[in-house]
Amino acid sequence: MSDASPLQLFNSLTRQVEPFQPVHEGEARVYSCGPTVYNYPHIGNMRAYVFADVLGRTLSYKGYRLTHVINITDVGHLTDDADAGEDKMEKMARQQAQSIWDIAEHYKQAYWADIRALNIRQPAKWTIATDYVPQMIEFAQKIADKHCYQLDSGLYFDVSTVADYGRLARAQTEDGEGRIEAVDGKRNQADFAIWRKTPDGEKRQMEWDSPWGRGAPGWHLECSVMSGEVLGFPFDIHTGGIDHREIHHPNEIAQNQAVCCTGGLDEPAHSGARMWMHNNFLVERSGKMSKSSGEFLRLQLLIDKGFHPLAYRMMCLQAHYRSELEFSWDGLNAALVRLKRLLMAVSLLRTQAGAETAEAWGPKIAPAMDKFAAAISDDLNTPVALTALEEVIATKKVPAAEKLAAIGVIDGVLGLNLMELAREDLRLRPKAATITEDAIEAIQAERKAARAEKDFARLDALRDELGTQGVAVMDGDPLGWEWNLAFFLQG
Repeated sequence: MSDASPLQLFNSLTRQVEPFQPVHEGEARVYSCGPTVYNYPHIGNMRAYVFADVLGRTLSYKGYRLTHVINITDVGHLTDDADAGEDKMEKMARQQAQSIWDIAEHYKQAYWADIRALNIRQPAKWTIATDYVPQMIEFAQKIADKHCYQLDSGLYFDVSTVADYGRLARAQTEDGEGRIEAVDGKRNQADFAIWRKTPDGEKRQMEWDSPWGRGAPGWHLECSVMSGEVLGFPFDIHTGGIDHREIHHPNEIAQNQAVCCTGGLDEPAHSGARMWMHNNFLVERSGKMSKSSGEFLRLQLLIDKGFHPLAYRMMCLQAHYRSELEFSWDGLNAALVRLKRLLMAVSLLRTQAGAETAEAWGPKIAPAMDKFAAAISDDLNTPVALTALEEVIATKKVPAAEKLAAIGVIDGVLGLNLMELAREDLRLRPKAATITEDAIEAIQAERKAARAEKDFARLDALRDELGTQGVAVMDGDPLGWEWNLAFFLQG
């Protein structure tokens, strides 16, 4: 079921909210910058894919035939995100004394596991960088004569050869350019590597022959090639984290201009995509959002603490994708509680509806559904969309089947899996818990007996005994007991 209200999205290139106008009628073609698989993704990384997933789901809800592509970078990404330092993949392979191919496969699978855990839909295609190296060399050959020059270290793109370089970042300042390494012979400070030649006397695990010497492609080249190969230029939307807006995406745009045209960016399609969209940072005050710190916040750590992954998805949805989102354990716990309440309400509705179904909803639910449609059409305003969902559930004197029909549409966009999960599914055992579930059930049986005997002192003592081991119980709760998350966060 689609919604006829116009979809408005914020275009980072123009810094304006604009109506979505597809390049190809009835289609939506989207490319998202994927991970460099040298380490596990942290939860800040995963916010970008929750955002891209909501975008894709919204386009589907609007009736567009979606083609979504996410890349996997397994070569070419240097340690400072520009042209300085070592290849991240080569560095990790050396540190772990493993094949770079094994490193890439391990962390790719870990990333895909997080994608599944967060209920992120599979894209139409995963593009793996090393599968496209011949096309990267061909792309570089097309633009080399007019836009590139060769140094001992490789082939470099001359940013002065395209119009409006850096407009996406709007950061052509000393601060913006300070992250770019000074390389002897570069014509402009912002020039960047298209092909990195392997230094004499060295050998990389990943390297290929090219007209500019044996070596590896530059990180920026990869996304231009893969997006153009699969989606064609221009395509509709390119997404990524806001950190890509400063260097990586401006360099992609320059390459796209070089191969398509050299026209200025007053015409957004010259950038290779009609719209560029970026999610803001997830902020964590202790500094554990950086992989360089060694121990960092992974989705698995949240699971080990007893948080279902969809609690993190809920946390992301509670903030607009263009707003900074501060991570805290209390905030995550609040998101989990909200998710539990939604699941309890939907479970009750499913019981009430039984085998009855409804194709649509009536006039009592229509205002909440109009609110949802307006919110999601307004640059993916998921916080308001969530309140619309709760208004649907709270509407009085409406058949359960009608509510479920509306909830199914909303959750098709928000992706919380409300129609499949039960609240019991959220009761994850924290890794630090020592008490067994059988022991918990045995104590709960004792509490039941104490209640029957009206031995309230014993009832409270047994509750306190469970509490000291991280188990929270609430009398009258049909689920019976849950883990006390605060206990394990302190422990």
